[in-house]
Amino acid sequence: MRSGRISFGYSARMALGCGDISLALLTDLYQFTMAYGYWRSGRHREIAEFELFFRDPPFEGGFSLYCGLQEVLLYLRDFRLSDEEIAYLESALPSTVDKAFYRYLKTVDASEVTVKSIAEGSVVFAREPLMQVRGPLLVVQLLETTLLCLVNFASLVATNAARMRSAAGPDKMLLEMGLRRAQGPNGGISASKYSYIGGFDCTSNVLAGKLYDIPVAGTVGHSYVTSFSSLEEVHPKVLEPAGGKDPALDFLVLVEAWLQQVCQLLGVSPEHVNRGELAAFVSYGIAFPLNFLVLVDTYCVKRSGVPNFCAVALALHQLGYRAVGVRLDSGNLARQSVEIRSTFRACAKHFNVPAFEKLSIAISNNVSERSLLQLNQEDNEIDVIGVGTNLVTCPLQPSLGCVYKLVQVNGCPRMKLSEDQDKMTIPGSKTVYRLYDCHGHPFLDLMALEDEPPPSVGREMELHVLGRWEETRKVTPGATEVLHRVYFKDGQICQHLPTISDVKAHAQHSLNMLPSEHRKLHNPKPFKVALSEKLYHLLNNLRRTSHLQ
Repeated sequence: MRSGRISFGYSARMALGCGDISLALLTDLYQFTMAYGYWRSGRHREIAEFELFFRDPPFEGGFSLYCGLQEVLLYLRDFRLSDEEIAYLESALPSTVDKAFYRYLKTVDASEVTVKSIAEGSVVFAREPLMQVRGPLLVVQLLETTLLCLVNFASLVATNAARMRSAAGPDKMLLEMGLRRAQGPNGGISASKYSYIGGFDCTSNVLAGKLYDIPVAGTVGHSYVTSFSSLEEVHPKVLEPAGGKDPALDFLVLVEAWLQQVCQLLGVSPEHVNRGELAAFVSYGIAFPLNFLVLVDTYCVKRSGVPNFCAVALALHQLGYRAVGVRLDSGNLARQSVEIRSTFRACAKHFNVPAFEKLSIAISNNVSERSLLQLNQEDNEIDVIGVGTNLVTCPLQPSLGCVYKLVQVNGCPRMKLSEDQDKMTIPGSKTVYRLYDCHGHPFLDLMALEDEPPPSVGREMELHVLGRWEETRKVTPGATEVLHRVYFKDGQICQHLPTISDVKAHAQHSLNMLPSEHRKLHNPKPFKVALSEKLYHLLNNLRRTSHLQ
């Protein structure tokens, strides 16, 4: 059995930012009360299978990106209860609990658990099992809450990020910058990781960058600009030319000379330029001559921020450096980006500095999926978009709503009946296939019983589409794919786990394979998930039997 290469995340505890705290108690109390009930009745060793799935696609869309699998595997590998944790449980549970139960808990781990799963980063759909968990009933019951916790938020954020990437288009650089607004440090770290997988390019979160090898980026805040009030506060005032061969020059003198020329070109009075802002830009330019990107909307964009930036950027160019660009955090971002690009082009032509045309224009300011769509409908010259609150908190839908339901015990199918058909579970141990048309595009996911033969390529088959139970449909697959692989068995991770960049690439490939009608952000065509004839008949028989009892 091969051991998985842990390529992003050091352990389940580190992945959640919990340090040395065990995750065995990161669950609901009723999992332990049920565990005791199983043990007390002698059923704790019965082999059970649970499925983890969601009932409705998030954000009223057509799909979700499945994430969180690696954290699940790390958690399972480490799963066991310490003496201290068992002592706490003894204090929390009723005094009538048999002490032998606590002695039994000392032997519990995930060594007899088998997990089959869809690959992390895959496009997935409602009602199909993302993960199948099989093992002793007591153990797989104890895993429920933690597995849901590890998958729900991860998949939700990745899906939110993928939708924002779609709204922004492929050419904009997207920066996740939501740590300060996230639901605590664990939520912030998870959001940085899974927004990167979902399609963002980088994060402002330094710890996430370190833990998961995500590119980090950032600029300056308004506080840096407002902390300066005059040019006398600039120290040091000199900067060596690039290459370090020539002596350092008085950078402030160079900037002031360039400012006069820029103001004349732009028709701006030098008296209107805020000197504290200029001092901040000069100071930052001296500190970061190769990474000069600053906020230009602290005071007045047109009359102060942009002229001050251009003066410092031109002075840097004179010394052999190249500025990066500007950031806007207020006002009409699209219109201002067009005006700023026009200024950059004018400077490039007038001062014969071609690189000025390509300076980056970044924006932020409560960016959402809706505002990204609006930006794409307007003329704009934006290169980089920073997204915070609306990405990491998922305000349009705070939970994916994954559930973990029992489907089999000791080889016998189990199902939950409900007057609400959407809450009814689909019984039995299953294999899930993705069916492709003759052009290589997926058109349907098929759930079949584990012991059924796989669908045959080029052969017509009959099936039942979820939500339209009584209706049969005939399809002929051009190709088929088994979606689940065994990821955990005998206490070991048994797949070679991909890097975070590989998962990100797989997510993008999986999205690109999905026809555009299913990827639409609003009113998408639902992707069909169906049952085989044999599975449908099992479900109907169990429904009838249960109603007779």
